[in-house]
Amino acid sequence: MTHVEDELADQPACWARAADEAAGHTEALPRPGERVALVGCGTSCFMAQAAAALREGAGHGETDAFAASEFPHRRRYDRVVALTRSGTTTEVLDLLARLRGHTRTTAITADPHTPVATAADHVVVLDYADERSVVQTRFATTALTLLRAHLGLHTDAVVEEGRTALAEPLPQGLLDCGQFTFLGRGWTVGLANEAALKMREASLAWTEAYSAMEYRHGPVSISTEGTAVWAFGEAPPGLADDVRATGALWIEGAPDPLAELVRAQRLAVAYAAARGLDPDRPRHLARSVILTPEP
Repeated sequence: MTHVEDELADQPACWARAADEAAGHTEALPRPGERVALVGCGTSCFMAQAAAALREGAGHGETDAFAASEFPHRRRYDRVVALTRSGTTTEVLDLLARLRGHTRTTAITADPHTPVATAADHVVVLDYADERSVVQTRFATTALTLLRAHLGLHTDAVVEEGRTALAEPLPQGLLDCGQFTFLGRGWTVGLANEAALKMREASLAWTEAYSAMEYRHGPVSISTEGTAVWAFGEAPPGLADDVRATGALWIEGAPDPLAELVRAQRLAVAYAAARGLDPDRPRHLARSVILTPEP
């Protein structure tokens, strides 16, 4: 069994622990009314997108999400929250250094013995969700669960749905597809982006992700027999029929989209196995991107 298989299977337990611990991190996490930016790279950026949409949608205050390298320094925020599993990503550390003394910062990380521990004003450590695999699964979803619980949006039902997503067979026909389009709405756009990334990283699959209402504005043109369209969260009316009319396989999302992401992670691993790939060692990737300073 690969590391990523072990790690994705452990997610419900990690979610339950993060939810229990959320109340102890109120000083480090955004307060209601603060203007907040969430940042990250790769998977962490997509979790930031989801968390930002959840927070603003719940009425807790203006919340944006950016790749750490694309942070708009002319904007003013009360707090910047950085998601970084490794605590060593160059773009995140550079951003935190630039913000020091001007903006309150919080880092959510898996490893407290890394530079991010001193780069941010506050650090939340989810070391029990750390991973050996390059491909992120449980740290990302555990960090998002922590933020959902902090917003009062987590329930025990999410943990149970996660366990169900691990136990049930994958939808029939998915492994026979050659292309995958993931769709989301609101906070699940970030999850759709992450599902597509997992498929690319682990199995080198042809995947795309879009806002669900944007699907008809171009992406529908690649849908046909042998492709799959997978919705995270409630799909717009009529979209399932439009997808089926193309000949593509339509996959309806589970009640909780975070649990649905677990199914997509499982598909990525299964698709990699079917292609003879090792999902723990994705091509050209490393656990953390650490850049050499320019002369």
